[in-house]
Amino acid sequence: MRITVENEFWTLFPEAQISIMVVKGLDNSVDESKDPYFKSLLDKGTKRAEEFIPDENFTQNDVIQEWRQAFSKFKTKKGARSSIEALLKRVSQGREFHPINPLVDIYNSVSLSYAVPCGGEDLDKIVGGLHLGKAKGGEAFFPLGAETDAPALPEEIIYYDEEGAVCRCLNWREAQRTMLTEGTKDAVLVIEAINEEQAARAQAAMKELQSLVEEYFGVKSDITHLTAENPRLEI
Repeated sequence: MRITVENEFWTLFPEAQISIMVVKGLDNSVDESKDPYFKSLLDKGTKRAEEFIPDENFTQNDVIQEWRQAFSKFKTKKGARSSIEALLKRVSQGREFHPINPLVDIYNSVSLSYAVPCGGEDLDKIVGGLHLGKAKGGEAFFPLGAETDAPALPEEIIYYDEEGAVCRCLNWREAQRTMLTEGTKDAVLVIEAINEEQAARAQAAMKELQSLVEEYFGVKSDITHLTAENPRLEI
């Protein structure tokens, strides 16, 4: 399988970095006896996230502004925001995070800790290769809980495969078809950055993510940082 970040993405975001971690041989089943461990991880991530939202006016914080400006560069569904904004907003409102499944909990804790958008997909559910680029429009997309198709818009930046959209508006919302579940065995995890400062945080975040994944699951993983000069990865 190949993961490719298409030229139209780099045209919009020439300084971007898409960090990829591939991990195989997981047991992502939920063991409720481990909930205190994951709740602790999420609580620590929440505490670390507070340093990225010092301004009481939530929208004026740097991370929020950077991603809103990024989303203004391409067609989006009304109200779409980066996944990191959604997480930080919950922190700003004093809301807690609760365990979902091990891999999701781990990447959410890292996303919070470094204020970077993180996402993950089940490799076995991706058809053909995984791409990040502009939608032609009409790519099939069923988010979690949806009863009808919510296809991608023309010119929207999406992750997609041969079956349709995998994640819309960068890492805003993912398709139920490829989402991480308790049954996931092989996964690809992604951290997005659009400038040099974010890229540095993303690289540190990936190292922590790798350490947590290898410690909990007892499996090895590989990290690759895709850039305009190195836009694809063979798995």
